Amino acid sequence: MRAHLGCGEGAELSFSPPRAWPSKLAISAETDCYCFGAKRRLRRSLTNRDSVGRNVESNSLLRSLMSKRAWGAISLNATAAFGIASAIVQLTSALWAPKDGFPYPGWMATAIGFMSLCYGVIRARPRKHIVQSFSHPDVTIEIRIGDIFEQDAHLAIGASDTFDTDTTDDLIISSKSVIGQCLKRVFSGDRRRMDAEIRAALRSVSPVAAEPTGAKLGKLKRYSIGTVAVLGGPERRIFAVAYSIMGNDLISRSTVNYLWQALDQVWLAMQIHGQRETIAIPLIGTEFARINSVNREIVARMIILSFMARSRDDPVCKRLLVIVDPKDSDRVNMFELEAYLKSLSI
Repeated sequence: MRAHLGCGEGAELSFSPPRAWPSKLAISAETDCYCFGAKRRLRRSLTNRDSVGRNVESNSLLRSLMSKRAWGAISLNATAAFGIASAIVQLTSALWAPKDGFPYPGWMATAIGFMSLCYGVIRARPRKHIVQSFSHPDVTIEIRIGDIFEQDAHLAIGASDTFDTDTTDDLIISSKSVIGQCLKRVFSGDRRRMDAEIRAALRSVSPVAAEPTGAKLGKLKRYSIGTVAVLGGPERRIFAVAYSIMGNDLISRSTVNYLWQALDQVWLAMQIHGQRETIAIPLIGTEFARINSVNREIVARMIILSFMARSRDDPVCKRLLVIVDPKDSDRVNMFELEAYLKSLSI
């Protein structure tokens, strides 16, 4: 017996059943083998992912410890530990040790020096989060390595001037971008609902231009840089700010000036709609917007400086979370950012 399945004009697929259909036992055995293989591949994949994560974390640690500021912290902590340990040894020697002192003084000094160095390295180990409080303005800024969507806070995300959200085949918007992840994780992949909220948020905003039909895929109305669409409910707002221009070639481009404009406007929107609650913002503009003139540390500093400048005029919120994606942790020196935060508190 041969069956034919039509597959369009002039094409067909033929199917011939086997001479003897496998027994239920054989099918069960094959299924068990397949499931076992799938489980083994899954375990291997998870192991590889964990290994990659550990490698990224190790690279981040080494990069941070090799900086001049890290060596300064190591030297300071190690010297302090060595001084305290030496004072304890001298006091002990003066009170209880024999007249000739402790045996093997050279080995003892070496051990104290080694332990002091280890203490300095441990104390100087970069942390995954930095917290700095300020008195004027009365705010707290925290830099944290983590997932932006797992933060218990309002969120600020970047968008193009057309507010495109279509992630189909990653053609218009990449599903790996922050707005693409917002569609998936906040709106459960419901693009119609997300677009409806964007239209409602922009109802009172006039577009600055509109592309003719067929000029580009996706949305055609263009809004000015810094336009903010406030999505979600009062319990968790999503502030989508236009900071890049979506070209008709579907490439999003931005500049440092665009980013600075967008940050100023998103703080203003947060003052109106955020109720001074905690706000989380990623290092926007460092991936798909192609702002190549600055690195991730500079973007973090720009976000902090812009926030502080706006907060001195009128408070934005009581706590700002600057979120560094784990995959970017090896490109951000937490020592330098901690020093930058402390310099602003002076």
